[in-house]
Amino acid sequence: MRRESRLRTFQLTRDIYRVIGCLGVIRSAEVGFSIVDAERSRIPSLLALVGPTASGKTRVAMDLALEFGPLELVSIDSMTVYRSMDIGTAKPAEEDLKGISYHLLGVVDPWEEYSVSQFQIDVKAALDSIAGRHGLPLLVGGTGLYFQAVVDGLEIPGRWPEIRSELEKRASTDAGLSDLYIQLQRLDPTAALKMEPNNVRRIVRALEVTLGSGKRFSDQGPGLFRNTAKAVQVIGIDLPRAELFGRIEKRLDELLASGWVDEVRALLSSPFGLSRTARQALGYKEIISFLEGQVSMGEARLAILARTKRLAKRQIAWFRRDPRIAWFSSPEGAKIELVSIVSGILGYP
Repeated sequence: MRRESRLRTFQLTRDIYRVIGCLGVIRSAEVGFSIVDAERSRIPSLLALVGPTASGKTRVAMDLALEFGPLELVSIDSMTVYRSMDIGTAKPAEEDLKGISYHLLGVVDPWEEYSVSQFQIDVKAALDSIAGRHGLPLLVGGTGLYFQAVVDGLEIPGRWPEIRSELEKRASTDAGLSDLYIQLQRLDPTAALKMEPNNVRRIVRALEVTLGSGKRFSDQGPGLFRNTAKAVQVIGIDLPRAELFGRIEKRLDELLASGWVDEVRALLSSPFGLSRTARQALGYKEIISFLEGQVSMGEARLAILARTKRLAKRQIAWFRRDPRIAWFSSPEGAKIELVSIVSGILGYP
C-alpha cells in the first residue's frame, strides 16, 4: 500500500509539474523560452546545479540521477557539446552514464561552430522531450551564459557576416588580434574586461555586434543580467580557493595521464580539423602549441593550469552576481540539499 501511495503521489506531482512546464511562454518561434514565474507555483519549473570547473558538480548530478529515476540531466557547458573532445572537457565516461539520461553531451562534431543561439534551440528540445516523459530536468554546468540563456530567455543579438568575415581576417595574426582587443577596449571597455585578450571568438563576436548594431555589446543580450523572478531553484558549489585550485591541478594531471594529448593529436589529424569555437576549449590550444613544437609539455601544462584557474575565478564572479543561487561550500552539502529538493518535488518521503 505504501509503495502504491508513493507511486500515486509521484504521478500526481509529475503531472502538475508537466502542466507548469507547459505554461512556459515561448518568446520566439526560433529560439528562447521563458519559465513560468515562481509565485505561480511552489514547484520550480527548473532545477540547476552550477559552479566553477572541477568543483564536483557532475559527480553530484550523476549520483542524484541514479538515485531518482525521473531525474534527467541537461548539460549547460559550452564545450561538452562536442563529440570526440571527451578527455579534455572531462566528459563523463560512457560506463559511468549507464542508467543516466544526460542531454547535450557530444551533440555536434568538433569541426562545427556552436553558439548560444544554437544551444537555446537544443536545450528547448531537450526540455520538451523530458517533459513529454514526465521527467524532472536538472541543469548542470559552469557556463554562465548558457545558464542565463535557459532561465532568462536571452534575446541573442543579430549577426553581420560581412563585418565578421573582415574581423576574422584581422584576427588571424597575433598582431591583428591585439589590435582588435585594443579596439574593443576603446569601443566597449566593459565587454573587454570580461574576456581574455587572446580569445578570438569572443573578441570578434563583441566587435561584430558593436559595429553592426551601433550599440555596445555589453549593453545588449549576453551583456545583461536580468535576474527576473522565475520558477527556478539553483544550487551552487563554491569551494575554498585552495581546495578548488588543488582539485583543478589534480584533475589536469589525471586528464593528461588519460591520453589527452593523443586525443588532440587525433582531432588535428581529421581532414575536417577543429572549428574556431572548438579550438577555444580549455587546454586544447595549449596542447596544439605543444604538438606544433612551439612550447614544451611542461610549459603547456602550466599554461593550462593558469588558464583554468582564471576561468574558475570568472565563473565564480559570474554566478555570484545572481541572487537566486543558494551556495554550498562542498559537493556533499549541495548533494544533501538537492536530495531534499528532488524528494519534495517527486513526493518521496
